[in-house]
Amino acid sequence: MTFDIQGLVAFLAMLILGFAIGFVVRQYLGAGRLRAAEAQSHKILEEARTQKKEALLEAEKEALKLRKEAEEEMRRLRSDLRRQEERLQRRQEQLDRRVEPLEARERKAEHKERELAKKEEDLENLRRQKIQELQRLANLSQEEAKQLLLQSIEAEAREDAARVLRKDEEETKEQANSMSREILSTVMQRCASEYVAENTVSTVPLPSDERKGRIIGKQGRNIRALENALGVDLIIDDTPEAVTISSFDPVRRELARMVLTRLIMDGRIQPARIERVVEKTQQELDSVLMEEGERALYELGLPPMHPELVKLIGRLKYRTSYGQNQLEHAIEVAHIASMLAAELGVNLQLAKEAALLHDIGKAVSHEVEGTHAQIGADLARKYGRPPQVINAIAAHHHEEEQKYVEAVIAEIADAISGARPGARRESLESYLKRLKALEEVATSFPGVSEAYAIEAGREIRIIVRPGEIDDLAAIRLSKEIAKKVQETQEYPGQVKVTVIREVRAMEYAK
Repeated sequence: MTFDIQGLVAFLAMLILGFAIGFVVRQYLGAGRLRAAEAQSHKILEEARTQKKEALLEAEKEALKLRKEAEEEMRRLRSDLRRQEERLQRRQEQLDRRVEPLEARERKAEHKERELAKKEEDLENLRRQKIQELQRLANLSQEEAKQLLLQSIEAEAREDAARVLRKDEEETKEQANSMSREILSTVMQRCASEYVAENTVSTVPLPSDERKGRIIGKQGRNIRALENALGVDLIIDDTPEAVTISSFDPVRRELARMVLTRLIMDGRIQPARIERVVEKTQQELDSVLMEEGERALYELGLPPMHPELVKLIGRLKYRTSYGQNQLEHAIEVAHIASMLAAELGVNLQLAKEAALLHDIGKAVSHEVEGTHAQIGADLARKYGRPPQVINAIAAHHHEEEQKYVEAVIAEIADAISGARPGARRESLESYLKRLKALEEVATSFPGVSEAYAIEAGREIRIIVRPGEIDDLAAIRLSKEIAKKVQETQEYPGQVKVTVIREVRAMEYAK
């Protein structure tokens, strides 16, 4: 039992010692861990402090960068604002400079208004004085005096208006004449082409009168077949060894001439052959018309047009006016218009086309009712020509208003071509009739004493009675006579109307 107790005590002592050792060991180990943990925490704190410093430095850098950017933006905004202010200042100065003359004008206008009001007041006082004077002297009523005063003022106003109108018209004419002389002289010098007036051939020579019988045929069947197929009249008996072709259409006359020439050379004349020859010759004539139209376009350097319009241009080859071949006239007018357009800085193509087509209505004027200008304008519109060309055709005889400068150029070029010496001719009888008609137009107006057609009908000199026509009425009369001549008469070129009002005072010394 004792042994057991001692052993137990020893066991307990050892157990306690073991616990003590374990406790000490644990305490030692815990202290080491604690030191390690403290070291780790110190390390973490140091790292945190380092990161914090870096973050602060980075933030300071970012703040500095943002501050610099803000300062740059502020400088830019200040610079823009300064430029805006300078620009506004300049505009303000410009507005001030503009306002100053306006204010000066306004002050001047106010001054003029005051002067005008004063003049009106003076005139009103003068009018009242005149009324009172007239009533006192003539013992007239106020209405009668008013009528006399109005007539007096109207006469004075008309005289003043006539003087101002004459002065303005003379200055305008002087400037326009100076420029037009320079341009037209240049154009005329450059256009010095020879011009031969052509007439459409209307007779076909025969080898002998024996061929007339063949042309007439048995019981006149051949000549009837020819007239029906060609649409012309054949006159055989009047001229020896020749057949005269009569038709209002020059193209038909040319076709008839070609057919008869071919039949006479061949000798076989019968209705069936006549129809074949007419058909074949018609095709050849159409080819000739196309070639002539294309030649005109090529010579003028114009672009292609509608084939039917080109053929109509070729038809002008067989038309004449006052002995002037219409195709050559149209080409010459186009050349003159081109030079005028070059001098004036106008579109050359449009000017040349308008001039070439200005008389295109004459190609079909025998077949369609209306004036050749209106017919030509309808044809140009039908074949899609530009509005400038259509207006030039329609207005070259002032049947419509001239809306484009090409129309004016075409009219001037037409007048130059037709008015050149030798370009046109007319018979003595028709020449005398034209002069007489011009004089009759002038004397039909009231107040005209005498009228003379001079310069071969290119000028009408009119003497008026000064008691019936005053200065203003003389100006108006010249315009009215010119308008009536233009509307009622046919003439080459242009006609100058001169109205002369002369007052003569005579007295004898005894």
